[in-house]
Amino acid sequence: MNNKALKEKSILYRELTLEIITAANAGHTGGDLSCIDILNVLYNRIMNIAPDRLNDPDRDRYVQSKGHAAEALYAVLTERGFMPKEWALQVGKYLSPVTGHPTRNVPGVEQNTGALGHGLPVAVGMAVAGKLDGKSYRVFCLMGDGELAEGSIWEASMAAGNYKLDNLIAIVDRNGLQISGGTEEVMSLEPLQAKFEAFGFSVSEVDGNDLEALTTVLQSVPFERGKPSLILAKTIKGKGISYMENQANWHHKVPSVDQLHTAHEELQAEREALA
Repeated sequence: MNNKALKEKSILYRELTLEIITAANAGHTGGDLSCIDILNVLYNRIMNIAPDRLNDPDRDRYVQSKGHAAEALYAVLTERGFMPKEWALQVGKYLSPVTGHPTRNVPGVEQNTGALGHGLPVAVGMAVAGKLDGKSYRVFCLMGDGELAEGSIWEASMAAGNYKLDNLIAIVDRNGLQISGGTEEVMSLEPLQAKFEAFGFSVSEVDGNDLEALTTVLQSVPFERGKPSLILAKTIKGKGISYMENQANWHHKVPSVDQLHTAHEELQAEREALA
């Protein structure tokens, strides 16, 4: 897939994410939009995974530790054919198999997530299993920066370094904002790179909304043999919609009819600029 086609997919995923959030009348809009480009590159260029090979023992594994950004994941899974769009538009509805956080009821979801801090420990377990079974699959785990205040993240990081899990690729969506404000005001995380390195990770920083840069860094994992890889993806919360960008109040918020119209106009203008 060329770069233009990949950029068009990010626009499509943002449109579909907003459609899912509007249908549900709920959603973590800002964090969805910040991580869409990461999901786009993972599912369209990097991971060995497909809807017709859900039980392939050699498939790559993906764990979305920031489970509250479920709508972005559902948009990608829908477009890639893992589940029908009708499911995505029934998020949170009575008897719907699709809820506000990812569950294994959804094809392609490896693990229930949403309780922050739990995804990385599960991903570490999957990576350990791969090593023990002599498998070549990789485990990708996307975390929000706000959830790094959870102690379970650092227990899992210690285990990842100890067991030399170079089949583990952890990604931090570093948008700098959480529901109650800036991460550095709520619970300071820096120096974040040095902290992960101290736990045994090999760390690389990238613009998490730059599709080409993301492709380059993700194609180069593992960064070092015998070490888990950690990607600090610097992103913009609410990326792609001008009035949402870098606004903490869009952590969980549904756009009004007028705001949705403006969002679609901006995304359409971005699409036309690619032509």
